[in-house]
Order: sequence, then structure tokens, then C-alpha cells
Amino acid sequence: MEQPGVKNKTPITGEQIKVFSELVGRAFLASSMGMQYDNNRDLYRALGYKTDLTFSDYFARYTRQDIAKAIIDRPVKATWSGSLELIESKEAQDTEFEIAWRKLDRELGLKTLLSRADRLTGIGQYGVILLGLSDVSNSEGFVKPVGKGKYTLRYVKPFGQQTAKIDSYETNPQNERYGRPLIYSINTANMGSGETMTIKVHYSRIIHITDDNLESEVLGIPRLEAVFNRLMDLEKIVGGDGEMFWRGARPGFKGKVDPEYTMTQKVKDDLLNQLDEYEHDLRRFLINEGIDIENLQQQISDPANHVDVQIQMISAVTGIPKRVLTGSERGELASSQDTSEWLGYVQARREDHAEPRIVRPFADRLIELGVLPSPVDDYTVSWQDLFSISEKARVEIGKGRANALREYTYSPMSEAILPPDLFLEICLGLTTEQITLAKAMRDKQMGDESDELMGIVKDLLEKEAEPTPPPMAPGNKPVAKKPTATRTKPAK
Repeated sequence: MEQPGVKNKTPITGEQIKVFSELVGRAFLASSMGMQYDNNRDLYRALGYKTDLTFSDYFARYTRQDIAKAIIDRPVKATWSGSLELIESKEAQDTEFEIAWRKLDRELGLKTLLSRADRLTGIGQYGVILLGLSDVSNSEGFVKPVGKGKYTLRYVKPFGQQTAKIDSYETNPQNERYGRPLIYSINTANMGSGETMTIKVHYSRIIHITDDNLESEVLGIPRLEAVFNRLMDLEKIVGGDGEMFWRGARPGFKGKVDPEYTMTQKVKDDLLNQLDEYEHDLRRFLINEGIDIENLQQQISDPANHVDVQIQMISAVTGIPKRVLTGSERGELASSQDTSEWLGYVQARREDHAEPRIVRPFADRLIELGVLPSPVDDYTVSWQDLFSISEKARVEIGKGRANALREYTYSPMSEAILPPDLFLEICLGLTTEQITLAKAMRDKQMGDESDELMGIVKDLLEKEAEPTPPPMAPGNKPVAKKPTATRTKPAK
């Protein structure tokens, strides 16, 4: 875009205008933050808050402040916890695609690398994953586009915004990647020599990841930006608490000179030396004259309430329950509501961020490059179930259902008020399939028991119908039964 009468050496593209507008907008927003009363009061300046935040500010907080690291790490660790598999078919036999993914994951540790990329993305405005393909033989080869063919993936390296900077954008409005990064400049370090070098990398070798982005498809919002002021407040409170205890627990001494005593310079210097040695634990007693020395009163207060307010604000913005954020979500301190909210948050994060922005772009790119075989139809990203209950919880649920069933069967009017199927569904929480299965098993068991009972009755009847054999005499000969004499009553 050229201005009348002015010849530009380099034309300004639409993407550059977009980037410029974003930078100007952010700069204006930063300069106006904290201004009150017609700009007569600068609240941010009075409270010591920074207005223009950079990646270095976020990274410093992440590496040095405990709660800032928890804000980044806790959701990431929970998201990538457990197994991660790509499933092509529900059949018992593994497909070629599933075997290839499992082999690659085992060799390179893909899940760990993807979770690292997730953390780096949250610290800055974006993160990238560099694909180390078999067509690169030297550092100059990274800038070449990846051509068609079948490649081998030798390594995967995640980088953050500070290390992988966007060098240029696609400026052709006819290109489907218009406004997206074209070339990256990645700083790498030689761990042996300690030297660093910058390599140019083509976008086809990069997986670009963003999180919480609004208008831009390239730049997201750092996860610490919205809570940065609260992090500074926490630093003041917690750091001030340590300083308060350090100074308040042993505040010093107060000396009262007797009105009739005159202190010479030598006595004064000697007393100061004794106090200095006493303060640094080199002396445990004081010798003085004419001066009554007293300890100053301790001034220590509990900062717990002030810290709790800041943690609540951080929890409200990040969506991380306070107990989870502070690491107390276990044992008797656990809250079922917090646990349910936290698992729902992690599940949503898997579905809305980890899978569509990291796992699938990564796997799809490997399929496109021939690193992974193409699935016949499609594949499913299978995560470990977050809501699976523990063995202890399963036993407790079983006890509750057994008690409910006992109370139902003992009451003679139960079936008249609530039919059995409805009781199983509402009170015991069984699904329709489970109720059908229970009824089928009950009918089968009753049928088996009926058949068994009929068999026993039949055997008894058959035994009663058999003639009773005569008793055996010695020598295994039947003993003849003596005839019984019958008396006939004479007729009158």
C-alpha cells in the first residue's frame, strides 16, 4: 500500500497491517491501564504493577514463583495424565496405524513431548513443535519446504515463543495460509560447547499451537496475563510475611539511660559492640552500667486471610479450584464439589484444546508425511477415563445399593408404590441394559433352580415306586417270610 507522492521500497501487506494494529492496540491498552479520575491517578503506578508485559515477565514468574508455576503445570499435568492412544478400530486385533503410533510413542516419548509443548504454549502467546524429518542433513535444510514423499521422524522438539520467533508471514492473499507464519527463526544451543545458533525453519516442519486466542489465529493470550497483578500482590504478601517475621520476631532493643549516669564515648562504643555480637549470636550476655536495656515488642500478624483473597481471585480467573491450586485436594481436605468441577475442567481442556490443537494436528501431519500409515477411515483419540471411581468408592457404592435393596424387599408395600424396574433405575442408578441383564440372569437362575428341584422330586418318586427286596439270610439266601396265622371270630 503506497501513499500518494511517497514511494515505498517495501509494500505493506494486509498481514502487516493486522500485526501493526494488534501491537498499537496492546500498547494503547497497556498505557491506559490503571488510569482514574480523568488520568489524574495512575493506579498501576501507585501499586507497582507493570503495564507492558513481555514473555520474559511471564517466564520469570513461571520459573521463580511457586503459584505461577502451579497455574501453568497443574492443568497440563492433569490433562496429559494416564494413557494416550490413537484408536482406528474397536476390534480386538490392532491395526497397522495403531501399531505404528504405539511404536513411535515408545521410541520418542510423544506424550511427554506434547505435554511440554502445552506448557510452553501457556507461558507465552504460542508454542511450536519442530519435526526432525529424515530429509534434513544440515542446519540449512530446515528452511526448505517438505516435499511429497514418505519420511522418517527422527526427533520431536518443543519450543516456546522466545526461542521460536516468527520471521515472516505468508503475504499472498490468494494463499490459504494468508496471514500465517511462513518462516520461523529458532535459537538452538549446543550443550557440548555452550554455543547458540539460529536456524531458519519452514512452516511445513512446524506444528504451531495457540491457546485462548481471540481475533488472531497465530497469537494467543498467555495464561499468566490475567492474573499477573494478583501474582505481584502475592509476592508482596508472602515476601512481606517473611520479612515481617524476620524483623518482628526479634525487633531489637531499647536502652533507657539513668538520669544520673553520664555515658562516655568508650562505654557507648563498647555497648554497641556487645549488642552487635549479641545480634549475630557471638555473645549470649550483656555487661553494661547506667543503662536499662529492654527488648522491643514483637509485631507479627497472620497473613493467611490476605493470601486467601488473592488465591480466590486467581482461582476465579483460571478455573482451577482453590484446593487444587494450593495442593490440598487429597484425603480429608478433599471436596467432592471441587473434585467434580476440576475433572470437568480437565475433560473440557482435553476436548477443546489438547486434542484439536495439539494431538490431531500432530498426528495428521505425520500421516501426511508418511511417518504414520493412513487409517482406513478415521481414528479416535483415546484418553484415560478421568471419572473412573476408585476401589474404595466402588465398595461404598455397593454397600449403599445393598442397603437400599434390602429395605425395598423387606417392605411389603414397596412394589405397589414403586415398581421393581423403576426402583432399579432411580434408586440404584442402573441403566436399561443393566436392568435387562439382571432380569435375564435372574430368570435363568430361577429356571435352573426349578429344573434342579424337579429332578430331585422325580428321583424321589422313582425310588418310592421300586419294589422292596426281601431281606437276605446268611449265605446270601433270601429268608422266607413266615405265614401269619389269622384268627376267625366264631359266629354267634
